[in-house]
Order: sequence, then C-alpha cells, then structure tokens
Amino acid sequence: MKFRYKSIVFLALLIVGCRYAGTVYAADLKIVKTTCEYQESPLLVDDGAPRFGWMLESEQNGSEQSAYALELYDNDNKRIWASGKIRSHESQHVKYIGNAVLVPGAKYHWRVRVWDENDRPAAWSEKNSFRMAPASGQLSAKWVGAITKAQSRLPEGRHFHGLAETSEKAEQWRRTHPLSKQSIYLRKSFAADRKVADAIVYVSGLGHYELTLNGEKTGDDVFNPLWSDYDKTVYYNAYDVTRLLKRGENVLGVLLGNGFYNEQGGRYKKMQVSFGPPTLLLTLQVTYADGTKETITSDEDWKYAFSPLVFNDMYGGEDYDARLEQDGWNKPGFDDSQWQPVVVQEAPSGTLLPQQASPVKEMDYFPVKSMQRIGEMYVLDMGQNLSGYPVITVKGQRGAKIRLTVAERLNDDGSINQSQSGAPYYYEYTLKGGGEEKWRPRFSYYGYRYIQIEGAKPEGAADTRDLPVWTEALSCFVYNSAPSAGSFHCSNELFNDVHRIIVNAIKSNMQAVFTDCPHREKLGWLEQLHLNGPGLFYNFNLTRLVPKILRDMQDAQLPNGLIPDIAPEYVVFEGGFRDSPEWGSAAVVLPFMYYQYYGDPSLVTGYYEMMKRYVDYLSSTATGHIVSHGLGDWYDYHPELPAGVSHNTPVPLVATAHYYMDIVYLAQAAEMAGRDEDARRYSSLAKEVKKSFNETFFDAGRKEYGTGSQASNALPLFLDLVEPAYREEVLNHLVKDIEAHGYKLTTGDVGNRYLFRTLADNGLNEVMYTMHNHRDVPGYGFQIQFGATTLTEQWDPRKGNSWNHFMMGPIEEWFYRSLAGIRPSEDHPGGFGHFIIAPEPVGDLSFVRASHETLYGTVRVEWQRQGDVLELQVEIPVNCTADIVLPGKTPAKAVKGGLYRFREIVE
Repeated sequence: MKFRYKSIVFLALLIVGCRYAGTVYAADLKIVKTTCEYQESPLLVDDGAPRFGWMLESEQNGSEQSAYALELYDNDNKRIWASGKIRSHESQHVKYIGNAVLVPGAKYHWRVRVWDENDRPAAWSEKNSFRMAPASGQLSAKWVGAITKAQSRLPEGRHFHGLAETSEKAEQWRRTHPLSKQSIYLRKSFAADRKVADAIVYVSGLGHYELTLNGEKTGDDVFNPLWSDYDKTVYYNAYDVTRLLKRGENVLGVLLGNGFYNEQGGRYKKMQVSFGPPTLLLTLQVTYADGTKETITSDEDWKYAFSPLVFNDMYGGEDYDARLEQDGWNKPGFDDSQWQPVVVQEAPSGTLLPQQASPVKEMDYFPVKSMQRIGEMYVLDMGQNLSGYPVITVKGQRGAKIRLTVAERLNDDGSINQSQSGAPYYYEYTLKGGGEEKWRPRFSYYGYRYIQIEGAKPEGAADTRDLPVWTEALSCFVYNSAPSAGSFHCSNELFNDVHRIIVNAIKSNMQAVFTDCPHREKLGWLEQLHLNGPGLFYNFNLTRLVPKILRDMQDAQLPNGLIPDIAPEYVVFEGGFRDSPEWGSAAVVLPFMYYQYYGDPSLVTGYYEMMKRYVDYLSSTATGHIVSHGLGDWYDYHPELPAGVSHNTPVPLVATAHYYMDIVYLAQAAEMAGRDEDARRYSSLAKEVKKSFNETFFDAGRKEYGTGSQASNALPLFLDLVEPAYREEVLNHLVKDIEAHGYKLTTGDVGNRYLFRTLADNGLNEVMYTMHNHRDVPGYGFQIQFGATTLTEQWDPRKGNSWNHFMMGPIEEWFYRSLAGIRPSEDHPGGFGHFIIAPEPVGDLSFVRASHETLYGTVRVEWQRQGDVLELQVEIPVNCTADIVLPGKTPAKAVKGGLYRFREIVE
C-alpha cells in the first residue's frame, strides 16, 4: 500500500532541565561514560598517544558541548598533563598531546569536564584508568611446556586433509605422541611476604589456556588468546590479579589446550596445521605497599604434569578423565614433587602483541526444552542452535564414561545427525565418583541444538539400567563479547523472527574471527564482513574486534598482494576458494565501513599499503581491465541447480564490479592518506575499468547487463557503473525480473546486498517488502517456517549444508537503514556525530521500533501508523545532530540532541 503525504505538524518536546539558584554548573549536561581506546579501564593500551572519548546526557533538547578539558594523572595521583579548556565539539577520538612520555607498563588515571552551549561547565567525570602495554623487554619470560617443537615431531604446514584420512590413523598418532596432544597442567609457587598494592599478569598460552591464581580463574574469558596466524602475530592478555594475591604462598596454575596453534585432528578433521606443541609465556608483576617490586616469570623453575584433559581438538571435541584430577594442584600446600620440570621451548615466530580485541566468553545459557529416549540414548532438544558446548552435572560410579554428541539436526529416528556439520565430533567424560560432578569443555566448541547422551540417564527417569544420573544439562552459548549495539522490532512478526535468527547466526559465528559456520569450518571467510557489514555494525560494537580482523588480513596477504578468502589462512585452498575478488575486497571495504560507523579513519590510513597491494594484484590478473576469476555470486538461487559457484550471473561481471569498487575506495583512501599521486592514478584507473566494464557486459539493445539476472543489473546500479542515460531502463529491467520470478530473489551470498540496497536506494521499498514478506523458497520466511533458529547456508535448508550461517543476512541493513531509517551520513562519516533519520513505512507495517548504540549514545526511532496518521518519535544523542527526513517530504528537518516527535497526516 502506498501513501501520499499531505501535511506535517512538527512537535518538539522541550523537557526543561533543573535549575539551581547560584550554581555555576551546567546541571543538565552530564558525563555518563568515559573510554580510552574504546574501552573502560583498559589494561593494554599500546599507543603512546591514546585516544579518549566520553558520552553525554542531558534532560534538555539541543544541549551540546562547546569545550572540554582533560587531565591525566600517574598512579601516585600526580597530575602530569592538563589540556586546559579546549574550544571543541569533539567528544570522541580526542588524542593525548601532553609532553610526558607514557611509560610502558605504567598505570594512569584521567578525567574530563565539558562546557555546554552557554559556556557553563559540567562537573568533572569520575576518574577512569588505563595501563600502558609493557614493552617487549618487560616481558622477560620464557616460553615453556612439556616438550620442544623439535622433539614433538608434529606434522607442520597448512594442508587440507578433510575426511579422507581415517580416524584410526590420527588416533594412532595421538597414542604414539601423547606429549604432543594431551593437555598439561603447569604450576609455579612463590611467596609474597608483604602487603600487595598492585599485581598484573601478562600471559599467552598457545593454543588456548586457563589461568588460575590460588585456585581462582582469572577473568571470565574463554579461548584466549584470540586466534591468529602464529607465524606473524601472537597475542597476550592481561589480568589485574591484585585481589587474588595473599601473604604467604601463592600459586599460579595454567591448563594448556591445542586450539588452532596445534590442530592435528583425531576425529573429524577439516585440516591439519601445527605451529608447535602447546606453550606458555607468563609475567606477573607485583608492586608491594612499600613500593618495592617483584616479577615472577615462566622459566625453568616451573613444573608440569598431564592433566585430566586427555584429548582436545577444535574439530574433534574433548575427552576428560576426572580420575586424573589432582586436588589442589593450583593452590598453596600442594605436593608437586612428582611433577616434571618444564622445558624451555622455541618462541613462536610471530610478533608478540597485546590483545585489545574483545574476548570470547560464555554469553548465554539454555536449559533443556524437551527430551526423548532413543534406544539406549537420550536426545535433548535445547531449543536453540548455537555455538558452544554443553555443561552437565552428574553423579555415578568411578570410571563410568558418558559421551555427549552434539548436532544441529536429527535423523528420522530422532538420533543426532552430523552429516552436514563434521563427524565425528563428541565429548567424553569419565567420572571420578564420590558425589555430584559438574563438567564443561574448555578448548573446543561446536555448532549444535541437540545433545545426545550415552552412558547416563536423567534423574527420575523410568530407566532401570545401572548408569550415572545427570541432574542438570545446559547449553553454553559461546561467542565474542563485543557489546550488543542494536535492537529491532516491528508489527511484522515474520521480520522479527528473521532478525532473531540472523542475529543468532552472527553471534554463533562471531568468535576470534567471523566464521562461516561454528562446526565443520570455523574459518574466517572474508566476504561476509563487507556484504553483511552494516548489519554487523548496527547490531554490535565492533570498535575493538574489527582492527584485529584487519590485522588477520594483513598477516594473510601473500607477497604478490593476494588476500586469500580466509584469514588467518590456516589451510591453503585452491582456485576460487583461495582467490575470489568478492572475498578479498573485504580488506578494502571494511576499513571504510569502520570509518563510517565510528568516525575513525585509522584503519583506512593504517592499512593503506595492504589495500593498495591487493588492488594492484587484481590489476595483474585483469585482461583489458576485466577480472574473470573467483566464485561470483556464490550460492545464488536456481531451483533446479545445486548451490555453489554462480549460476545466474557471469563470474567476470561480479569480479570486475568488485575490482572497480575497490579502486574507487582506494582512490579515496589515497586522498585521506595524503597520497595525491596515487589518488590521481587510481581515479584514472577507475574510469578505464568502468569503460571496459560497460563495453564488456552492457547490452545496449536490451538495456541490461550480463545475463539480465538480478545480480547482473543490481551490481552496476549500486556501484554507479551505469551511464546516467540508461539507469532508469536498467532499473526497470531489474524490477521486471523480480516480478517475473513472482517477487522472489535469485541472488546469493554476494548479490543479496547489492540487490537490496539498489531497491531501497531507488525508492522501491514496496518491492523489497513484497519480496521478503512470504514464507516460500527462496526467502527468509521459509527458514522460519522450517523451524530454523539461526539463518541457514542455503535459501532452502532442506537441501543440506550448514544451518548456522549469516552470509545470507544483509536484510538487517534494510531493517535498520530503511524501515527504521537510521542512516550514517555519507557526507559526514563522523561515527554518527551527524546522521540521518529517514524511516520508510511500507507495506502493511503499523509500527517499527529500533535503536542503535553509537559512540555518542543511543539513537532511538519509533514510528506507528494508525489510519491516516503517522507518528514518529526519535531520540538523538547529546552532542549530535541529525537530519529528519519524513516520508515523501523534503527538505530535511535539522535537529540537535534530544527527544522529538512528529505527527503526519497521510492518505
């Protein structure tokens, strides 16, 4: 249904702030959040000129900052820098410009105050703190473990093995080389005979580790440090452990796991890669109350023993034998005389860097939704497909063994089915006996909804077998802790469900990298990052994770400039699975999206050379400016052909369009980086590629591109490759193709975003609404009807493959950008310092409610339509400006921070 808008009544709610006689403070303007390098109280700041930010609130519309002042203090509360009053509107990315050199490893405190638009000062913020990352020389520890790399004789290299190599062979290797595979405990006892004022530990345990001090786990992270290409980059973490230290004996305890550092298989195996046997680097710096300092490091004095974790593998699962537990091993008073001395190992070849990206954590828990007995087994439906692992509480006889097999689908008989997600994968737990035991895996996860339990029965079951009894089973939803930044809800429940399953798929695949699926692959396929980029940025705060992912791409880049389809490149694929322009383009597009959403150009300028080398690589593959390789519109929809390499759209058209897009972005990057000659060169190259693209793919008679498929026409329309004289006719052909397919799409992983944005940007949101408001194949609605709780890999999930992919999810951008109308400004990419609100009430939608947490505060939009009246309420963060574009009306209404309502008569 279409509406014509006749008149507008503007109502601004001016909420009068408090006034106190005689006060000199701007009581309406308050500092509510302060950050340093996008974090509150970070422990690992590695920039000598860190950037500060603060968020403001006010009860009065139009309130804004006119000036600020920053103060910096050392840990003795001595002020070492005062900016003075700075006349500026900026409240993000404010750099430290003091003369004092910030000392590596030192702790600092800072505070800020602001003045409002009437030059009235607000109160000082509470002091916040940050620590500078230590210099490499301060981490004087040694890498230690049970065995050296040379002694381990681990197979090295990045080779693909898949399912061809038998589990028996891998198991034989594991039995022959237990020191290479079995997890170990490491411990170090030391004394603290004075009162502790401050203690911080820097630690890297590869592949992953769990660190305890006096038996208590440090932090709530899992799978630390984050995955990387260990030949290029190795991350370490920091924990403030002041609270955990005590007078007398203290014990550092570490459990090591394999992760991707030592991926050698044993069951299901996607690949084989080893950078060496598990290894530990640790430095504990203690400052006592009397000012003296002490450093404890990993060295020859540490000891190790085999742990109860007898098998752990990212693709195979985990086995834990509780009979091998050593009570108190990581606490004072333990007798470690039977433990072995560690060996000093070769250091990984990668550069040791502080991990500043957000860590992975247990983010949510799901209890059993339903249970069914299948023969001798029990199958639990946890109600949600997710990435993670089960937690089980059980009691039974010593030596009894329980197997937990997880999967996202079931066989016809109700048993679990791993045929499309990587098999065999399972967890085994051997009981120690003597009471209730609670266990969770530590170093491996899987994508699953169902848990099949063998060797145990539920409490209260009518099961006469003499088996252990479990009293509780949970699913841990494990994903990156990047904060949530968005919400969306509307009157169309189908759209609400689609939003839910896409976000759950994003969460499932948001780990150390953005994976394509949380079971059979767990690899960082890159195309999703830019094709679904806006949906990622709308829904999550990625200020800390995206810079890490760009580092992964830089580490993966080959000497010839190629950026492989996956980063880190743990396994070397062939053909389009290693070299597809739509995947590598993420290295060029993602820095600009980061700039657009956060106003931070550091990734554009910092990774300029990487971007340039990649574009030059694509140029080297082009013939007559046409790039012809890659996967094209991967997994596009054709009812009669199997999913895979593009069926509907020519691969060279898709590849060359991305080549052109990359060149245009690179020319902009060159301008931002002050590379004027490059800017001219690549601007000229873009014109040449555009000319060749149109000569090769545009049919002037048909007024269509390529095959005339939806992706064939949408890509050039979105990327402004179409000459102005032909735009309308090409757009008409695009719409006719959609109509000819019954308002169904034919695009895939790559073409989706370009199709959706082309329709929305050209005022065709009614077509978008019709195209997605159904429950048939292809479409999101069929997945909901099918019962999916996460977005699936194929438009038709019945055809197999993963049921936990987010690559087909770019409709999230339409939900936020078009239906709610929350749009970053193309002309002012200042991280939502200035933005646009332009909602699109289409179809039979009666309301939309959405929010997006920016660096400045929360943008909220709510509109509802009743009869001939449209009401819109928007909330603009303090110190921001926005242009409100009401449906069918221009010019925009400019507003400042505050709460505003609009009422519009429609017919």
